[in-house]
Amino acid sequence: MKRTFILPNSTNVETIGYDRGLVKAGILHFGVGNFHRAHMEAFTNRLLEISSSQRNWGIHGAMLLPSDERLYKALKSQNGEYTLTVCGRDGVDKTYLIGSLVGLTWAVENSDEVIDKIADPDIHILSMTITEGGYNIDKETDVFMLDNADVAHDLIERKSPKTVFGFIAEGLRRRRDNGAGGVTILSCDNLQHNGDTARKAFMSFFSAQDPELAQWVEDNVTFPNSMVDRITPATLPADIERLNKRNDTDDKAPVYCEDFIQWVIEDNFAAGRPEWEAVGVEFTDDVSAYENMKLSLLNASHTLLSYPSFLSGYRKVDEAMGDADIVRYVREFMDKDITPYVPAPGDTDLDQYKQTLIERFGNHSVSDQIARLCGDGVSKFPVYVIPNLKKMIHDGKDLTRVAFLIASYRHYLKYRKDDKVESFEIFEPWLTEEDNKLVNSDNPMDFLRLSAFGGVDLGNSDAFTTLYNAYCARIASDGADATLRSILQ
Repeated sequence: MKRTFILPNSTNVETIGYDRGLVKAGILHFGVGNFHRAHMEAFTNRLLEISSSQRNWGIHGAMLLPSDERLYKALKSQNGEYTLTVCGRDGVDKTYLIGSLVGLTWAVENSDEVIDKIADPDIHILSMTITEGGYNIDKETDVFMLDNADVAHDLIERKSPKTVFGFIAEGLRRRRDNGAGGVTILSCDNLQHNGDTARKAFMSFFSAQDPELAQWVEDNVTFPNSMVDRITPATLPADIERLNKRNDTDDKAPVYCEDFIQWVIEDNFAAGRPEWEAVGVEFTDDVSAYENMKLSLLNASHTLLSYPSFLSGYRKVDEAMGDADIVRYVREFMDKDITPYVPAPGDTDLDQYKQTLIERFGNHSVSDQIARLCGDGVSKFPVYVIPNLKKMIHDGKDLTRVAFLIASYRHYLKYRKDDKVESFEIFEPWLTEEDNKLVNSDNPMDFLRLSAFGGVDLGNSDAFTTLYNAYCARIASDGADATLRSILQ
């Protein structure tokens, strides 16, 4: 098929070396965003390049939300192809044409096609990147929320689902009835034990909607845990223009990412899988140690630096990491607060891993947006920060850096102005009505009851609240930047 978005004189892109017409989708992926396109699509594209025996493992994308319209239409107009620019820490960037996305369906346009793809005997894996909050698990009770409006709709209206749970339930019913066999549900989201979380969410929904289906799933579906690590910024309009100019292309949906990538998966597949190990994916019996290392060091450090850096006036991660005090703040957090709780998996050199993280955060070619790291804190804190904070409080550790982080998060949500009195918008799709009341309260202690902190009673720790209240007051009077520097004295 003619490519309309790679210009004839473009020599900056490594093109596809296999015949896409011979590739058949064996994976149906929910949530075709940048992160997915920079890891699963990239790995699969490389596998298709080196092995003709893997042609049954192309990917069909399922996009469920009205907000997916722009990206869906962009990718559809390009026959699923797009460019991926991999930004090297050495300043050398490489761009690849990705062809592993061989089909695409937007549920708003054709919901039945999504359901039919789930039931398709050629599909053996249902993978997803639906965000940390997309699993609909209550942060305080750790229970799937059946009273969510869209979930409640799907429990009754089986044929016209709105959620990923409703779509997959109806698709699996058809799959069961047409004898297509078992399937794997593979979460790729940044959640510790993400396969276990997916299992809890989907089985809770299936049990409530259709107990017979739930029993079939118990016998025929697996939910492996996985851990993915690759920094992938949002692609803004200015980035699209910049990447197309650099690559001499006219791509409506380019992606750029760092050169580091790691994907570790529990080898528990119900109906076969691609030979991803041939292109660097690690398969194991237990991903827990890898998950803990990544979430506790990379993701938690991203959260730690995001709010203070943003309030200080920085907007790009690499710019913030050019500040020696911020680097020291992050490195002390890694070394003093987190390392005692992170056993190194396999033959990992933890000191080298932490140094690599500092280098990755400072990658000028990636230049990730701090606003992206600040977004959806309500979903991130319970996963990245609270588990280790709970241990730190129990063990009587120094709580300075984490108390400052949470005071910064409160200031960010409540006042929505940085140290330079510049206003900004926030992205917190999972803030509840009660959360908003706690944010708007003038008593800093009320904020500690936010749903994001449900895993630990922060108000009961005198060591924490003394520091936290002092930092709330100091940030309000002197700014986040001055407060941070006072901590490092």
